[in-house]
Amino acid sequence: MPLKVSEATISTFDAVFEKFRSESPQNKANLILFLADNDPSTSLSWCPDCVRAEPVIYKKLETSSNEIALLKAYVGDRPTWRNSKHPWRVDPRFKLTGVPTLIRWENDSIKGRLEDHEAHIVNKIEALVADK
Repeated sequence: MPLKVSEATISTFDAVFEKFRSESPQNKANLILFLADNDPSTSLSWCPDCVRAEPVIYKKLETSSNEIALLKAYVGDRPTWRNSKHPWRVDPRFKLTGVPTLIRWENDSIKGRLEDHEAHIVNKIEALVADK
């Protein structure tokens, strides 16, 4: 299967990310998708943009014939994410401002990114994966 998916939370991210980084040379594309957690009362993401973007992203990646690694990183519940000191807001590698954010990770840095308002647009996802 060309799409390899791993998942991480704030607390498990460092270990999962190290494995993701170590395996990155084997893949055509390495992507990190930062998402909101699911609301326990609805089993859906509390973030409407995530609900809209996730299926579009997965459908596009699953149809690719290339080896793609996708790290799904969950930012937490709404209060956790809203905190201006959220680890991924202040991390100089990511500097997140919204979710969902889809990042192309290459040579240990961000090669491209789609943020909340554009992460559901098919041609932008294709361009990010294809590195155009």
